[in-house]
Amino acid sequence: MAKQFAYYPGCVAEFSSKELNATTQALAPMLDIELLPMPAATCCGAGDIAEAKPNLYLTLNVRILSQAEEMGVDVLTICNVCTLNLRRANKMVKEDPRLLEKVNEELVAAGARPYEGTKEVTHMLWYLAGEEGMSALEARGPRGLNGLRVAPYYGCQLLRPSSVMGFEDPDKPQSMERLITALGGEVADYEGKSKCCGFPILLAREETAFKESHVALAGARDARADVMVTPCPLCHLAMDAYQRKAEASNGEEYNMPVLHLPQLLGLALGLDNDIMDFGRHMVSPEQALATAGLV
Repeated sequence: MAKQFAYYPGCVAEFSSKELNATTQALAPMLDIELLPMPAATCCGAGDIAEAKPNLYLTLNVRILSQAEEMGVDVLTICNVCTLNLRRANKMVKEDPRLLEKVNEELVAAGARPYEGTKEVTHMLWYLAGEEGMSALEARGPRGLNGLRVAPYYGCQLLRPSSVMGFEDPDKPQSMERLITALGGEVADYEGKSKCCGFPILLAREETAFKESHVALAGARDARADVMVTPCPLCHLAMDAYQRKAEASNGEEYNMPVLHLPQLLGLALGLDNDIMDFGRHMVSPEQALATAGLV
């Protein structure tokens, strides 16, 4: 029986990074996962609403959790920021019954179902890097990445704070390395893989943001990576969509293709390249993938 999740792709994967959403949905049945849609789910609010209106932030996120609870399954995400917001809200109300009661009053007043605090939130990376996910990958048999040299890029919000995220050591993460190796790729390790991509300050302080992305892009380049892979669509935007601007700002060339994590899995498992839609990427991975015999 397929593992069921309430699927919460988040706003970016549904709009700016549609290739991520499409790839995830096509990949899921290959990994014995059933993604149950959440059509009534709203935006998690990113970090902005949490700062400006913390009560609204909590109500938004707990409403999403309540929908999953009504469906009887845990939430699966594909965005670092969504994962952090949902898990933080979940932790806050689970640890404070009075806060949960207050939020539930807001939900009921808005015509929504109250939350009982019974569900969890996991990122697709965490599930796949765990026992169930690894077993599903092994069951698919060989195709693999043909030795493609991959630089893992976690970003910061999937790892920190540990009290909320808690899946692995934020200073020495290894979940993507395990996946890359299991898929037949070669890990290009480098120091900047858990640093911030700069996206949160991109519009306000562009030059500073590009200095942030430089750390990861230059590190992956110097580690002789063929491609970089990230589990976050916001990190993908910072590293891919803004890469040429970062090159101009920093006086460097990176030429670093950036893949969404599900695309890397799709390549290894033989998913149709038309579904993964690499043409939407600003830095094309086609040459690197062709050299490895993957396209």
